[in-house]
Amino acid sequence: MIDILLVPLLFLIKTVLVLAIWVVIADVLINWMFIANIFNTNNRFLIMLTDTLERLTNAMLAPIRKSLPCVVGSMDLSPIILILTLTFLENIVIRIIMKLA
Repeated sequence: MIDILLVPLLFLIKTVLVLAIWVVIADVLINWMFIANIFNTNNRFLIMLTDTLERLTNAMLAPIRKSLPCVVGSMDLSPIILILTLTFLENIVIRIIMKLA
């Protein structure tokens, strides 16, 4: 009986984890494109999109950035660590789903 509710909940958690990974990737790519002057810095849509992505990712990246110093110059490794952590959690959820199903 508990499997009926738990499996869909786990699928929802897995989907949220995958979406979080893609949000982090999109934030990193858009920031790189702004740094490389590929995007026009006066484009309101891109500024709004970048602001939204930064607000979504900063909540997840802030604890990692506090505990992890910049190792290579000014390169920020916190998105890589966050993506690896989210992927690890996603794999755990998938394993639980496979055991329950």
